[in-house]
Amino acid sequence: MKDEIITHLHDPSQLERLYRANKAPFKRDFMTMYPSLKGNALADFWHERLTYETDEINWGNSRELWFVLMAVLVAGIIAKFPALFSIDEEFFYPRNIGFTVFPLLTAFFAWKNNLSTGKIALLTGLTLAGVIFINSLPNVQTSDTLLLSCLHLLLFLWSILGFAFVGGPQNDVEKRIGYLKFNGDLVVMTTLILISGGLMTGITLGLFGLIGFNIEEFYFKNVVVFGLPAAPILGTYLIQTNPALVGKVSPVIARIFSPLVLVMLVIYLVAIIYSGKDPYNDREFLIMFNALLIGVMAIIFFSIAESSKATKSRVEIWVLVLLSLVTILVNGIALSAILFRISEWGITPNRAAVLGSNVLILINLLLVTAQLIRALSKKGNIAGVGKAIALYLPVYCLWAIIVTFLFPLFFGFK
Repeated sequence: MKDEIITHLHDPSQLERLYRANKAPFKRDFMTMYPSLKGNALADFWHERLTYETDEINWGNSRELWFVLMAVLVAGIIAKFPALFSIDEEFFYPRNIGFTVFPLLTAFFAWKNNLSTGKIALLTGLTLAGVIFINSLPNVQTSDTLLLSCLHLLLFLWSILGFAFVGGPQNDVEKRIGYLKFNGDLVVMTTLILISGGLMTGITLGLFGLIGFNIEEFYFKNVVVFGLPAAPILGTYLIQTNPALVGKVSPVIARIFSPLVLVMLVIYLVAIIYSGKDPYNDREFLIMFNALLIGVMAIIFFSIAESSKATKSRVEIWVLVLLSLVTILVNGIALSAILFRISEWGITPNRAAVLGSNVLILINLLLVTAQLIRALSKKGNIAGVGKAIALYLPVYCLWAIIVTFLFPLFFGFK
C-alpha cells in the first residue's frame, strides 16, 4: 500500500478511496512514511486526520458489517457440527477447533487486502490440506503424534492468517511486526468481549432462574457455542475499523508486565532450588517449565512489537535485556533437561517436538538479545530488534508444518 499512497499523494480522491478500502493498513503505512513526507500539504492534512482522536466507535460500512455477521454465523455452525451431524465431540473438537475461527479471519484479511486469485487459492488449498490431513489421522486417544499434530495445526493456521494479513510471502518487516501487534491487541479485545459475554451469561441465567426457567443447557449449546468463536472475529473487526481503540491499552500492559514478569521469573528460579523440584526427572514439571518459557517469550516479543517504532528509555531496554537473558537461562535448563531425558530413555514424539521447539526458541532469543544489547549500547536501535523477530517468524511456520504433517508419519502415528 505504500507505493499506492506515494503514487496518489497529489490526488485527494484516490487517497480517500484507498483509506476507505483498507483503513488500518492505510494508517499503518502512512504513519510509517510520514516523517519523509512532512511538509507536503496533503500529507500534513492526512496526518492530522489520522491522528485526530474521537470518542465515537466506527462500525465500518455495511459490506464489512455483513461480512463479519456472516463469518460469525459460519463459525457458530462449524462449532455446532457435532450436534448437527452426530459427530463424536472428542473426535471433532481437538482436531477442528482452529477451523472455527482461523479460516474466517484469513478470509476477512484476504478480502480486505484484495489478495490476488492465486494467493487466495494457495490459502484455500493450505487450509483444506490441514482439514483433510488432521481428520484422516487414526482415532487413537493415546497417540502422542495426534496431540502434537492438533496443537501445531493451530500454529500452522496462525501462519496462514499471517500470510493473509501481510498480503503475501513478502519480507515486509513493518507488516510482520504489525501482525504481532494485531495479535496482542486481539488478545486484549477478545478478553474484554469474553468478560462482557460472561457477565451477560450470568445475568441472563440468573434472571430466567428467578422466574422458574432452567435454560442452562439450551443457552450453552446454542448461545455460548456461537458466542465463543464470535469473540475473536468481532474483536478483529473492531480493531480494524477502530485502530486506536486498544492502541493505547496494549503498550501500557506490555510496559507494566515486562518488569513484573522479570521479577517473578527471578524469584521462581530461586524458589526451584529450595523446592527440590527439577525438570530432569519430573515430566510434569518439565511441561510446565516449557509452558512458562513460551509465555515469557511471548511477552518479550509482544513488548517489542508494541514499541518497535517508538523510542524506548534505557530503563525499558534494560528490562527487556534482563528478561531475555533470564529467559535464555530458563531455555537452557529446559533444553538440557530434554537432552538428559532423551539420553536416558530414548527419543519419543513428545521429546523430539520439545527439543526442536526449544532449539528454535533459543536461537530466536539469542538474536533478539544481541539486538537489544546493540540498542542499549547505541550501536543499533529498537527497530533492529523488531526485525530480528519478524524475519524469524517463517521458521516457526516451517516447524509447525513438520510437526503437524510429518511427525505422525515419522513416528508411525504413535
